[in-house]
Amino acid sequence: MTKILKQVVGIDVAQNELVVSLGRMDQSLDKDVYAYKTFANKASWFGALLVWLKKHSDHTVGVRYVMEATGVYHEKLAYYLSDQGFEVSIVLPNKISSYMKTLEIKTVTDKTASQAICQFGLERSLELWQPPKKLIRDLKQLTRERDQIVADRTIAKNQLHAEQAEAFPNDRSIYRANQRVKLLVEQEREIKKEIAEFVRTDRELHKKIDLVTTIPGVGSLTAVIAIAETNGFELIRSKKQLVSFAGLDVVGKDSGTSVKGKPRISKKGNRHLRRAMHMPALTAIRNDERFKAIFVRLVSKHGIKMKAAVAVQRKLLEMIYTIWMTEKPYDKQYLQKANTAVA
Repeated sequence: MTKILKQVVGIDVAQNELVVSLGRMDQSLDKDVYAYKTFANKASWFGALLVWLKKHSDHTVGVRYVMEATGVYHEKLAYYLSDQGFEVSIVLPNKISSYMKTLEIKTVTDKTASQAICQFGLERSLELWQPPKKLIRDLKQLTRERDQIVADRTIAKNQLHAEQAEAFPNDRSIYRANQRVKLLVEQEREIKKEIAEFVRTDRELHKKIDLVTTIPGVGSLTAVIAIAETNGFELIRSKKQLVSFAGLDVVGKDSGTSVKGKPRISKKGNRHLRRAMHMPALTAIRNDERFKAIFVRLVSKHGIKMKAAVAVQRKLLEMIYTIWMTEKPYDKQYLQKANTAVA
């Protein structure tokens, strides 16, 4: 009788549904993805998933649940499975995308995606997912709430400007628009205060954020966003992986001599993290010789300022990761020392 060595459930997670594929690997290392089903992405359906799995899997072999880090939609299921004592692995989306290209899948559907995730889990030795600490979860919720409030405030300010620019402005409308802006300003202030209080409660986190904020242009809020959105860089193993996770990786389309697509950032990543790097990069370019040199060199090369600014965003993000991992502050004399060493 063939012995089963490994069982994996690959889950393609969407907002409203879970597309599930079950696979196994036997002692001959042959892989077989043999069962498939769709469930609603609701807590009330998670039990049904387990019942289905019990019916179709080998009870003598453990099962690993593998899913992509898809925004927030995977989180409820991941927490549920972890709380039930099951093994869970969460993989960065770019890893699955790259893997699917090797399978030469011509038509990408939810089913083929879940099958690819399942096969990826069977082939690879994946790390177990550890639920983030409550503090990290709270910081993530607060920073995202602030992000939405800032967006709402911009809309409210634009509406106020439009009201004031009317040929016959309505005083009551202007008053209400002003009140909306003031409310949003106050709410942002409250959130930033809550974030600071949360950081102060954790000595290690406070220490690391102080180190990260030695980077020019990077304030405590930017540092908190980077840490919250990456769960303290829990899933990140390299700078390249981090850049891809943020959607700041450069992609292009070249085919022979006839097709030459312009290189651009993929934007297939965490938009909150990507947005958080914009203003710090502009500040760093203005105030630090190292980042200014990177910006000037790239602009002189291709003449596109935005492209050069994005490169600085990538460099800042990589530096946040490096300082977080090494626990060493930013060296302001790095560029000068490097030039001296070359000379």
